[in-house]
Amino acid sequence: MSAPRYVKPAAVRGHKLVFRDARPDDAAFILSLRTDETKNRYLSATSPDVAAQRAWLERYAGADSQIYFVIETLAGEPVGTVRLYDQQGDSFCWGSWIKSDGAPSSFAVESALMVYHYALHLGFTSAHFEVRRENTGVIAFHERFGARMVRQNEIEDFFELDETTMRAALDKFARFLPDGIQVS
Repeated sequence: MSAPRYVKPAAVRGHKLVFRDARPDDAAFILSLRTDETKNRYLSATSPDVAAQRAWLERYAGADSQIYFVIETLAGEPVGTVRLYDQQGDSFCWGSWIKSDGAPSSFAVESALMVYHYALHLGFTSAHFEVRRENTGVIAFHERFGARMVRQNEIEDFFELDETTMRAALDKFARFLPDGIQVS
């Protein structure tokens, strides 16, 4: 079996959400989330320059080392972002996970399940990611999904999930993604 690789689909459709590949014209929306003081407390700093964000998205469009999704409702309203990146063999990292104030109440669980489902679809068998240590709500969320802290530093806790744990989370929370995902 060949190693997994990032493939940017036209869309990944879940139960109430759709992931679509981020485009340069999403720059203002992405910056509205990343520069919001209540949402960016645990994120790396981002320049508020829309032209710089647009340029980053243009470079991203030609790269195959990551997938940056805008998360939308089924009606096409953008409600968040998530990114898959830092491939290490069969493991992927995910982050840049931000939701807008208008996101559906099931946003967190459904979007996390969609990330794991799509990563498994691509052939990944484990995940790794870091969470700022003071972001206790997100840490607790990931632990409910079975994430295991493997190390920490002064700023971040580092987590891993294996394939068995991802599949167990998909089963445990199946009511949030009853039909799995559809990739187009």
